[in-house]
Amino acid sequence: MARLLTTEDHRLEEARQRKKHWKRWGPYLSDRQWGTVREDYSANGTAWEFFPFEHAHARTYRWGEDGIGGLCDRHQFICFALGLWNGKDSILKERLFGLTGNQGNHGEDVKECYFYLDSTPTHSYMRMLYKYPQAEFPYLQLLEENQKRGRSKPEFELLDTGVFAENRYFDVFLEYAKADVEDILIKITAWNRGPEAAPLHLLPTLWFRNTWSWGKDLRRPAARRAPDTPGSLCTELEHWQYGKRWLLCAGAPELLFTENETNYEEIFNFRSRTPYVKDAFHNYVIRRNKAAVNPQLTGTKMAAHYTAHLASGESVTLKLRLTDINPLGGMDANSPMIGTITAPAHQERAPGVPGTNDFGEGFDALFALRQQEAQEFYDSRIPKDLSADARHVMRQAYSGMLWCKQFYHYDVYTWLEGDPAGPEPPKERWHGRNKDWTHLYNDDIISMPDKWEYPWYAAWDLAFHCIPLAIIDPDYAKEQLILLLREWYMHPNGQLPAYEWAFGDVNPPVHAWAAWRVYKIERRIRGVADRSFLEKIFHKLLLNFTWWSTVRIPTATTSSRVVSSASITSESLTAPPLCPQAVISSSPTAPVGWACIASTCLPWLSNLPRMIRPTKTSPANSSNTLFTSPALCTTWAPAADLSGTWKMVSTTTSSTCPTARSISSKSAPWSASSLFSPLKRWSRKSSTACLASSAACSGSSIIIRTFPNTSK
Repeated sequence: MARLLTTEDHRLEEARQRKKHWKRWGPYLSDRQWGTVREDYSANGTAWEFFPFEHAHARTYRWGEDGIGGLCDRHQFICFALGLWNGKDSILKERLFGLTGNQGNHGEDVKECYFYLDSTPTHSYMRMLYKYPQAEFPYLQLLEENQKRGRSKPEFELLDTGVFAENRYFDVFLEYAKADVEDILIKITAWNRGPEAAPLHLLPTLWFRNTWSWGKDLRRPAARRAPDTPGSLCTELEHWQYGKRWLLCAGAPELLFTENETNYEEIFNFRSRTPYVKDAFHNYVIRRNKAAVNPQLTGTKMAAHYTAHLASGESVTLKLRLTDINPLGGMDANSPMIGTITAPAHQERAPGVPGTNDFGEGFDALFALRQQEAQEFYDSRIPKDLSADARHVMRQAYSGMLWCKQFYHYDVYTWLEGDPAGPEPPKERWHGRNKDWTHLYNDDIISMPDKWEYPWYAAWDLAFHCIPLAIIDPDYAKEQLILLLREWYMHPNGQLPAYEWAFGDVNPPVHAWAAWRVYKIERRIRGVADRSFLEKIFHKLLLNFTWWSTVRIPTATTSSRVVSSASITSESLTAPPLCPQAVISSSPTAPVGWACIASTCLPWLSNLPRMIRPTKTSPANSSNTLFTSPALCTTWAPAADLSGTWKMVSTTTSSTCPTARSISSKSAPWSASSLFSPLKRWSRKSSTACLASSAACSGSSIIIRTFPNTSK
């Protein structure tokens, strides 16, 4: 690495060389684990119904965890997040609420107000905001009102319920600052924005992902009360992967302990394995059931229960520390070696790390330092000619992408087979979702499109994510692109996994384009061209290229057809009603009012754009007809004069792309320079609306001729 400009750049270099594992801890906790394919063991793949939101507070997850503003290690063995209670809700606010794909009038939709405000690539500093209503959270109102609305109606959002009227809510900020790789300072600040005083319960919660209840690994971690340090209460954590850790909670909260185990009485109406279950803190705080928590002060889940009664405009700040420093041995902040060796990779601490008994000046100074370092880092990445507001937007956009890193765990064979300690899954699953992907084993940190609405990776989304991520963390972007090409991701036939709902679906082939863009971005940012990355990824992309060149396309007359270089052109091909969507989509349905009479896949033309020749004859009511080409990720609409002239409009808006030209159906197929280059130039300077259009052009060339469907 040629350019080391800031402290954060030095951390990135240490992480790249594996001298210090700055990325071991991060915001890798999902915003939603319930309702995912991974947690679905139903016969017919009804993921939303098999594990609904109503079960999440009391039922243990098999493949991951979720929480609000959460933090965990890169294998999600140890998790931390925040719980809240306003004195009125029927459950603690431990996770974000939203509607399922079958409940929302526009599909799945989170119904909360939260904002990812800041993060560095190594997560040395992170900040987020959650807005918590002081009135009872309107779970039922959001569900019922959205179910009344059709798809033509707007969504009914949390703001529409009136729950934030007169600013009767709490602004809750969560901040993290790393003193070192395994030493994380946590600050939680809650503000009463309402006109009157209001109560608030805050429960910073730490727990272990349940890996012991499934019959494959019986090793059980433990959290237990430990001797306190001056000014804080202490919990000792012990895990077979990391050894000992401690959670220090400043002040005098009430420490609560239970087990991360399913409450079978509530969910399934039979006896639980233990009297101390996952939703114990709900019963203890809300229902005042003192027997719900373990009096021995030990378990696999714990919380520090703070209470506050905040006047209008008043705030309260909680300070915690998750560390591998022995609290009693780490109180001398001037010692060059703080604490004792208690975990793998324990190293000498850097100067300036506050002592374990310092929750005052030293604690605050470290946060101020990390904030300053974050500012310096983004000053080196964001163009200086942007306005202050644009720079702020760009920084928060980067931060949002960094917060959307998630631990993703999915072993398809184990998922289909079931666990030794659990009931045998229905045999129909071996003929259902992802049955052909039994080689797939995911246990990694991956960028998500959104950690609530889409808490699973999608192959082409991930490729697009890597472009902006390469500007702030080229190593992470390269790792993400290579990850999907590893043997335990890529199918043996060369196909990339699409997304968990159907890994066998086909995403547009943008991986090679993304790799080339990441290579060029890193060369500009770091001054070093990583050709070894290109070489490594090129060999795996050849396998994917081979799959594309022999892709199976369903037709109306045959079960499958292999398209090869011997395919005839669309001008000479007549009849089989093959829709172009079959090439890159699981849906063979043609656009309404149209049928496709030919489709040719020319995969060796990987550097040419896809070319579409619209028909000279327009269908009835063609001014209201949109033909979306999935191959080009672009919508083509007939011109108002019905002359056969078509315009290209963006996939995300109804406005015409600035550089797209009206194209006459009488002209010959357009060249790469006339179609691809203008979009490419424009997309670099503006939004991503047309970026997908130019990006998808790097894959197979498809020539399509359409005509009005008169068979209906």
